[in-house]
Amino acid sequence: MVHNNPASELQTILDIVLEHPDGIGISALENALAQRLGKSMIRRTLQRKLNRLIDDQQLSVTGKSVSLVYKPGVKNAVTPLIGVAAATAIASAAFTTELYVPTSAEGALVRDHVRQALMHRRPVGYQREFLEAYKPGVSWYLSESTRAQLHEMGRTPADELPAGTYARDILQRLLVDLSWASSRLEGNTYSRLDTQNLIEFGKAAQGKDAQETQMILNHKAAIEMLINDVDEVKFDAFTLQNLHAVLSQNLMREEASSGRLRRRPVEISGTVFHPLAMPQILEDFFRLLLVKTEAIPDPFEQAFFLMVQLPYLQPFEDVNKRVSRLAANIPLIKHNLCPLSFVDVPQGAYVEGTLGVYELNQIELLRDVFVWAYERSCQRYLAITQTMVDPDPMKIQYRDALIEAVQTLVKAQCKPTEKAIAKLASKFVPKQDQGGFARLLTEAIRQLHEGSVARYRLKRSEYLAWQSIAKVNNSKS
Repeated sequence: MVHNNPASELQTILDIVLEHPDGIGISALENALAQRLGKSMIRRTLQRKLNRLIDDQQLSVTGKSVSLVYKPGVKNAVTPLIGVAAATAIASAAFTTELYVPTSAEGALVRDHVRQALMHRRPVGYQREFLEAYKPGVSWYLSESTRAQLHEMGRTPADELPAGTYARDILQRLLVDLSWASSRLEGNTYSRLDTQNLIEFGKAAQGKDAQETQMILNHKAAIEMLINDVDEVKFDAFTLQNLHAVLSQNLMREEASSGRLRRRPVEISGTVFHPLAMPQILEDFFRLLLVKTEAIPDPFEQAFFLMVQLPYLQPFEDVNKRVSRLAANIPLIKHNLCPLSFVDVPQGAYVEGTLGVYELNQIELLRDVFVWAYERSCQRYLAITQTMVDPDPMKIQYRDALIEAVQTLVKAQCKPTEKAIAKLASKFVPKQDQGGFARLLTEAIRQLHEGSVARYRLKRSEYLAWQSIAKVNNSKS
């Protein structure tokens, strides 16, 4: 599933509505949009984009049902005074300012190129030398000074602790932030609060497409997989294919395509780039990409290299960019660096940076997005870290034992009585730590819910079967 440039589509919708200060209905808008874009847009997709413009106060809506019309919003209220043309120019400038990042001179050149009409951009295929010429430790997408800056920003109090400690410390916040922000870059209309309610309480947002809900849940499961299995996660085919399988669950045209390398050609609308078509060559370059990633000596270079090369290769039929965004966090999680959540990343800048890689093999605009986005993430999580208490050493020491103890209790359908918990403590830890471990296990069981079972590598069905037993016990205690 591929899309036109989302930022360009949003601007086109805005331009059309600004030409109708008294309002335009959705049917008329669809017709005008089809003429501008050269093809029809699915109404559900159009409504999502209209809602986004309304949320941003670029548009307003009046009327109900068939009489509903879209009008210029608060930010475009000058239209009647200065004329449509001037208002359109002002709206365009405001839109670009709000939905972009500070851009280098090189990045601006890339941006200007990909904003040209398709007819003015030369069709290109996959350039094998773009990957082949990259030499880990010799070639650098990020300069030494940029890497030093990122390391300084991303350092956390957990830098000397076991891999994944910092990500686990901020897990609940990271699950919401990264699931929401990464999904939003795909056009998902869940708000952050909607996402939080879904992840923490299993409550789906009213009026949202089922695929949007599934996309959020898939992100949550994938993030938990990367953090819970951090010692087993590697830059190998097994990890990346399983990451794709989790992220694409119930979202692929053919379920068998989840976790499987692409076996047929794909086309990407909104670009003149044509990805590799031959399955064997695709597989060879996928493995070469992973070998080079593993050999890169710097975690930030690894992260950005994946954001550049994985979507460019398009190893899967869909969901490639989502895989690249989560895979970019693997080296950060492993080194206890601040994660990259993509919160506040402008969709237009991200898409245009990716198009620059596709069509020009130029990374400068995407690099501008990456560095800006990482600084935003660090600011966000530094504030969280300052309010956090030091991690419990026993939680770190017995993390795996705690997971196994919860699994044992749930899978055996045991009531979480004091006796049962004490028995598990005596099984998993030395005598001197059994009291403290029993308290940790009691708290873990108390906080266990349907949205957190993956953290303990449990199946939803296992948890639901055990839940009634736990409720009976809790009502008596």
